[in-house]
Amino acid sequence: MQALDRAVVDNSWITILLVCLFACVFLLRGISVVRLRGSVYSLINPTFVETEIEENSSFFNSFKSVIFIFSVFVLSLLIYKIYLHFTPYSPEGFYVFLKICGVVFSYFVVKRLLEFLLSSLFLIHKKLDFFLVSKSIYLYAVSFLLLIALVLEEYSPLNTQFLVYFSGVLFSIRFIFHGVRNKKLIFSELFYFILYLCAFEIAPLFILFKLLF
Repeated sequence: MQALDRAVVDNSWITILLVCLFACVFLLRGISVVRLRGSVYSLINPTFVETEIEENSSFFNSFKSVIFIFSVFVLSLLIYKIYLHFTPYSPEGFYVFLKICGVVFSYFVVKRLLEFLLSSLFLIHKKLDFFLVSKSIYLYAVSFLLLIALVLEEYSPLNTQFLVYFSGVLFSIRFIFHGVRNKKLIFSELFYFILYLCAFEIAPLFILFKLLF
C-alpha cells in the first residue's frame, strides 16, 4: 500500500490571535476604563454615545484606533470561521484569514470615508452625528461579545453553528437598538435612509460575500 500525504492545518495562530485580542482589551482598559466600560455597555446605555459626540475626539486617537482594529480582527475571525463552516473544502489557514481581514478593513475604511465625505458635502454632519457614532459604538459592543463566543467555539464543545446563530442574534439586536434610538431621523428621512441601507450596508455586504465566496 502506498502512503498518502495528509494535509495538516496548524491553527495555533488562532490561539495567538485570541491572546492578542485580549491584550487589546487590556490596552483599552489602560487607555480609558470609562470609555471601555461605556463601549461594552453602550447598547443599554445610550448616554455614552452622546458623551462621545460631545467630546468630538479624533478618529485617530489611541482609544478609537485600538478599538477599531480590535473589531476588525474579531469580525474577520468570525467571517473566517463561518466561511469554513459553509465551504468545508475551501483553503484554510492564516493567509486566508489575512485576505479576509484585508477585505473587512478596506470595507470599513472606505465606508466611513464615504459617510464622512457625503455628510460634510451635504452639510448634514451634525444631523447624522448620533446615527453614525451610535452605529460604530454598537458594533464595538457586539465585537466584545463575539470575542467571548469565538473563545467558546474554539475551546469548548460548542461548534460553529452556535457561532452563526449567536452572531445573527447579536447583529439583529444591534440593528433593532440602532433603529429604535434613531427612529425620529429614520422616519423623517425614510427615503434617504432606504437609499443609505442599499448603498452603504447591503451592497457592500454583497460585494464582500462575492469576494470571499
